Amino acid sequence: MAREKEGNGVQPESTISVIGPGMKFVGDCETEGTIRVDGTVEGSIKAGKAVVIGERGLVKGDVSTMDAVVAGRTLGNLIAESRLEFQSTCQLDGEVRARRIQVGEGAILNGSVHMIAKAG
Repeated sequence: MAREKEGNGVQPESTISVIGPGMKFVGDCETEGTIRVDGTVEGSIKAGKAVVIGERGLVKGDVSTMDAVVAGRTLGNLIAESRLEFQSTCQLDGEVRARRIQVGEGAILNGSVHMIAKAG
């Protein structure tokens, strides 16, 4: 069965939303696709596919997604239903839940880490 496309012909899960350097977004972000944060988000992020927090990115809120790559700073809880990668430049203050985790040498994790067997 084929997936329905939005009016512009782009499937929502293939969309990449960007909070660019120097940009500050206040409020909750939600997408079926991927969101990349190179600026600041003050609010929760929910992405159906992935969240990427760049080296200069800052998220002050909870993050929930399928896959995540964190190189910047996160102040809040992070749930990755499939895969979570903490790069060496990241700093996270909060609770982490993920099925698989990769941590780069030098990453700073302040909080608890829970390995989950399946989504939810």
